Amino acid sequence: MLINCVAYKDGAKLADIPVADISEYIVQPGCFVWVALSDATPEELNEMQEEFGLHPLAVEDARHGHQRPKIEEYGDSLFAVMHLIEPASESANGLNVGEVDVFVGRNYVLSVRNRSKLGFLGVRERCEREPELLRSGAGFVLYALMDAVVDRYFPVIDSLEVELEAIEQRIFTKGAPRANIQQLYELKQRVMVLKHAVAPLLEGASKLHGGRVPQVCAGSQEYFRDVVDHLGRINASIEAMRETIGTAIHVNLSMVTIEENEVMKRLAAWASIFAVCTAFAGIWGMNFEHMPELKWTYGYAGALFLISGTCSYLYYRFRRAGWL
Repeated sequence: MLINCVAYKDGAKLADIPVADISEYIVQPGCFVWVALSDATPEELNEMQEEFGLHPLAVEDARHGHQRPKIEEYGDSLFAVMHLIEPASESANGLNVGEVDVFVGRNYVLSVRNRSKLGFLGVRERCEREPELLRSGAGFVLYALMDAVVDRYFPVIDSLEVELEAIEQRIFTKGAPRANIQQLYELKQRVMVLKHAVAPLLEGASKLHGGRVPQVCAGSQEYFRDVVDHLGRINASIEAMRETIGTAIHVNLSMVTIEENEVMKRLAAWASIFAVCTAFAGIWGMNFEHMPELKWTYGYAGALFLISGTCSYLYYRFRRAGWL
């Protein structure tokens, strides 16, 4: 679906134009066209390939989707793939992974957004409010799109950190370790989703501000350096969270073992107490003829007193030792 198709010249908006007129505008000096598509069909991609002269390999990647984040150079044009991470729903803890494919040339920008409800209208408005920067052309638009994508990672990682802190506070709650381990593994999976979005993009974006910079990004290196800095901070936070989750999992496993040992100690203590009762009852339950206690008037009461006294003493000792 076509979101918008706008022509710009010298940093100012000329007009919203039909797709069929794109080829007429991109040949004008100082003019470039910015097109935004959402869940584009193969026919729409073929039409854009014809209008902009896109590289067929890049178009094939955009058509198939589900690409690894990357930035590839095709002659004098760039093809960037970025993951859009957003909560699956207000009630679920999962993450929805969308994708935006950006084709950037000297006089055009084409963004294709897939499997995501959040658009980039705010990015276009921001660029149009800064005509002196928009005058830099397609390179600045690529930066603005990348910056918007990266900024959306910060709320996600903040929510993951809040969830991790909540689990950490419940680590030593009695009866909670097993549930905590399940939540930690689910959290670890979401952290890895974010890791797979950030790490490859960090590697690709590093090529846009240092060394041999692609021609379409010339003059915008300092802006891409800012994006790389943000990605570096997010990547460092992800690594710290992964280490904390690993430590929390080990602590929870230790807590499970400790709780199981506590149960075993209680069972062993009660088994010892009942073993004493069984031993006394077994001795006096033997059918020997010459057993003096059997003829004693107070033998039954004495036996009960001895059994209860011994068991009470054992209970006291186990209780003092922390087994009961």
